[in-house]
Amino acid sequence: MRIEVTKENFYRRLDKFLRSSLKDLPLSIIYKLIRKGKIYVNGKRVRDPGFDLEEGDVVEIKYVNLENLPKRSEKKDLTPVPMKLDVLHENDNYLALNKPPRVAIHPGKGVHVATLIEGLLYYGQKRGFEPFLVHRLDKDTSGLLIVAKSREAARTLTEMFRGRNVEKEYIALVKGVPESNLKITIPLDDQEAVSEIVSVQPMKNVSLLRVRIHTGRKHQIRRHLSQIGFPIVGDNTYGDKHFNRDFRKKYALKRHFLHSYRMRFFDPWFKEEKDLKAPLTEDLLNVLALLEERSDEWLEEFLS
Repeated sequence: MRIEVTKENFYRRLDKFLRSSLKDLPLSIIYKLIRKGKIYVNGKRVRDPGFDLEEGDVVEIKYVNLENLPKRSEKKDLTPVPMKLDVLHENDNYLALNKPPRVAIHPGKGVHVATLIEGLLYYGQKRGFEPFLVHRLDKDTSGLLIVAKSREAARTLTEMFRGRNVEKEYIALVKGVPESNLKITIPLDDQEAVSEIVSVQPMKNVSLLRVRIHTGRKHQIRRHLSQIGFPIVGDNTYGDKHFNRDFRKKYALKRHFLHSYRMRFFDPWFKEEKDLKAPLTEDLLNVLALLEERSDEWLEEFLS
């Protein structure tokens, strides 16, 4: 099966393009086709779900019995679910919300619990729009998330993210004390990846960081900080397991300490600069309060 990427069906990411083009297939099957090397772009096998497409590319699904694959069941379709959303900013084209921790963006394997996209579907249903995700946050990462309110807005915002026209800044707590103004340029998955530590606040045997990312690779900040010897506190995948175990007991941290804090970009619709911030969630603030005996003024200054 061959599909040409056109202006009408365009999505930058390969997985989003396939999900839009193969509407009858479950997401699990689409990702399995990618992992198994059944997807080719311009004749070359691609196994990266986030592979960047261009208009004019030809995507080929090399699977003999594609029509016999399990079809998406109506019961498995996403269902709008009432959910309390912390909306920080909203206009006709997009909204920005403060994603809570331990809430997945999309349904996964195992027991199903309400996900953010289902909450957004309900929110959009009540207000007359369909939500489109233009970037993602891990389940245990909290903070600022931008959601488009139309397919056209999604394409514009996706281009802005891909063109590095959105300045993204995160707050992380790490083991040890790294240098400030440190740029990390270690490639990830054979692709360019650039992260920058812009500010460091040492606290006992950990440090609070402001980290700016210039690319958007999977788990970029978590992997980069781990690779230079300063893993994020509470990170079960890339962190120090023994350190995390002791830290959790002492400070009651139930996830990795990573928060999408700030995004700055030029709004092409309103022709103005946007500077959006998502306040730190209560669980992270509680950890900082236990670590620091000073007043809250130091944190306000650090985040300004």
